[in-house]
Formats: sequence, structure tokens, C-alpha cells
Amino acid sequence: MTATNPASPHAEIAVIGGAGFYGLNALHDAERVELRTPYGAPSSALTIGTLHGRRVAFLARHGDGHRLLPGELPVHANVYALKLLGVTRVLSASAVGSLQEGIAPLHAVIPDQLIDRTRGRRSSFFGDGMVAHIGFADPFCPELSSALAAATEQAGATLHRGGTLVVIEGPAFSTRAESQIYRSWGASIIGMTALPEAKLAREAELCYAALCFVTDYDVWHDQEQDVSATLIIENLKRNVAQGRAIVSAAVEALAQQRACACGDALATALVTARELVPVETRRRLVPLLARYWGEAP
Repeated sequence: MTATNPASPHAEIAVIGGAGFYGLNALHDAERVELRTPYGAPSSALTIGTLHGRRVAFLARHGDGHRLLPGELPVHANVYALKLLGVTRVLSASAVGSLQEGIAPLHAVIPDQLIDRTRGRRSSFFGDGMVAHIGFADPFCPELSSALAAATEQAGATLHRGGTLVVIEGPAFSTRAESQIYRSWGASIIGMTALPEAKLAREAELCYAALCFVTDYDVWHDQEQDVSATLIIENLKRNVAQGRAIVSAAVEALAQQRACACGDALATALVTARELVPVETRRRLVPLLARYWGEAP
């Protein structure tokens, strides 16, 4: 791990910003920190500062200038870097399309379920001689989601609490047939980036919740404009100030200690005996496994 300052950087809360959400200007005494991980560099340098007395790190999911496709995101490096910083809670902000009439553009959704329609994205830190199976029945932290919901209502946004987010591979948007299939499943919204981000956060024992801003009706609605990159950016610009206010209020409201089960996700997940795991794999996984196996590889 390398950083731009000599002191060891630290943060307890992270905000990952998606399309249109490229910074958190409320951070005080902010500094840019560059980290290296066994998975390479994160999407961007992290901006670390103080917000309501809490140390907060901001990461631009698609890189500075929005240069990374959803399928190109170095998600392992992103989550690993947050773990190295000491982060325990991750607030994700992203743009989504609506799959239901009542969820309109400019509304906010805090989903509680996921459907994975990605292809070829490695979704685990484990493998290479080490097996672990996390529980993922409820992919979003209920405690963190509740804080986001309260902050969203406080900001005056139209909020939909709960619902299923379908995550597709991209970068192309859905066909009309696909969009109708997802609607028939009862899904609420559609996006491209929450997976494998949410799975890796769970493996790293981080709380993870998503604040999703609706920008369009995907391509199923015969009386509304089809989704396009231009439409997404236009609507996100209308939401960004409100999104920052929501994140700020959620950070302020969070209790110092976690009361959820996210921090113990690996307690019943580890399968392979420590002595059977290759040394290099153990070394790479030390930030995740130190509380169970100790610091030494």
C-alpha cells in the first residue's frame, strides 16, 4: 500500500460514486491518497477527509473523467483498498433505470435484493486454494439502508424503500424483450455496477447499501423516451446535489458501532483448513482473515 502522505491513511466510512456522482465536496481537510493492492490500483485515487467528525473516503467508481466501463471496473482492488483503510461501511450511489410505472425518473430507490445477470465477472476474493461461501440471502446491510432511507426522506426526495435491482453486464442497455422479462420477475430497477461490488463487500465484512437514482424507464415503456447515456447524465445532474445531501445526512446519523451481522460474514464461511491454503493466497487474504487466522501468512 502506498499513499501520498507519510502517515497511514484511515477512513471508517466509504462513499462510492457512480455516473454523475464524481465527488463529495463537503469533506473537510481532504487529501488524495493513492493505494496499491494485490489486484492493482483502484478505479481512482481516494479522497479522504472529515465529514461530521467521521473519517470518510470517496472513490469514483468509473475513474476520474468516467473512463471505465462497468465490466472493466477493478472492483477487487476497490473493495480491498477500502478494507486496507479500515473502512467498515460502504455507501454506494448509482444511476438506474426503472422497471415499474410507479418508480419515475428522479425518484430514489434503496433496494433490498439483487438479481445477477452479469457474465464473466469474478465475484469472490477466494479461490486459488482457498474456499469460502458467504451468506448472501440479504445482500444489503439493513442498518445502513435504514440510515440512507431516513436521510433520503429528510432531503425531500421521493423514496422507494426496498425492491429488487437487476444487474446486467452492459455496456449496452437491455433489449425490449429483456426489459419485459425483468419486469415479469417483479424487479424494480436495473443497473450495471452493484455486482460483484456487493458480494466482495460482504466477503470483506463491510456493510454495504445502495442509493439508486432513477434516470429513465429503461426500454419497456412505450410512452417514455428510451434510455440513453445522454438522458442518464441529464437527469443525474438534477439529482447530484440532493445525492450529496443524502450521503452527508446518512454519515451524520450513523451510530459509532455496528449492530448488524455484516462484520461477521466470514465467521461461518471458511471451508479450507489454514494449513492447506497456499502461502501466497494466505498472504493476499490477510486483510480479510487476520481476525480469524492472525496477521502472519
